[in-house]
Amino acid sequence: MTNPNLLMALFAAGLFPAFMLAAEVGRRRGLAYLVRNPDGLPKGTGAAEGSVYAVIGLILAFSFSGADARFEARRHLIMSETNAIGTAYMQLDLLPEPARSEVRKDFLLYLDSRIATYRESNDPAAIEAHLKRTAVIKDRIWKKSVASTLDRGSHPNASALLLPTLREMFDIATTRWLALTDHPPLAIFLLLTGMNMVGALLNGFATSVNKRRPWFYIWILAAVLSVTQYVIVDLEFPRAGLIRLDSADQYLIELRKSLP
Repeated sequence: MTNPNLLMALFAAGLFPAFMLAAEVGRRRGLAYLVRNPDGLPKGTGAAEGSVYAVIGLILAFSFSGADARFEARRHLIMSETNAIGTAYMQLDLLPEPARSEVRKDFLLYLDSRIATYRESNDPAAIEAHLKRTAVIKDRIWKKSVASTLDRGSHPNASALLLPTLREMFDIATTRWLALTDHPPLAIFLLLTGMNMVGALLNGFATSVNKRRPWFYIWILAAVLSVTQYVIVDLEFPRAGLIRLDSADQYLIELRKSLP
């Protein structure tokens, strides 16, 4: 089984040398051009280079903005699910005994399963098992709650108050899963990498007029491009890498500790 954390580490480690290599290729192309044309590099290319760098900046800006927005949306969904579960749990007081105690036990099992699903998010087999278990518990909670609200011992408004909250709780769980798997097409990531490679190549070509390699500027460019692209990808996959949703998961964990 492929470890997502390992893939992210390899991805991060590969970006910097890839952009350094692109800069070196550009420099050698520039040196070859100077051999054939001793007068220097071609003139009037500033507009073309500026356009390329502007497109790179635009793609980076839109990619980062989208990744950050999706990251924040996923974090807010965790808080929304926590609030929905907590509210629904309190509204179980509207049900009569012994149904109330039975549904509360299922609620705790449901919450445990939800926490475990994302705690083991790097294990597809475990995720599938937890999702199936969650679906079984969810079905049991719904059926017991519907039947109990029809009981004469339940609160008169039990059905109107509890059932919509349960639906919201279950809907958020589905939305969370869909949000976690919502990413831009692969072509966008390939375009981002390709444009960054082009930018590094143009930089290497432009610096070929120097007898010595301007290592400082080459390193700076490669570092900026690689770090920026890594952060974008890391935001898109918050269950792997360095930027994670673990702190937001604590909301559900704290809720579980607070429930009797």
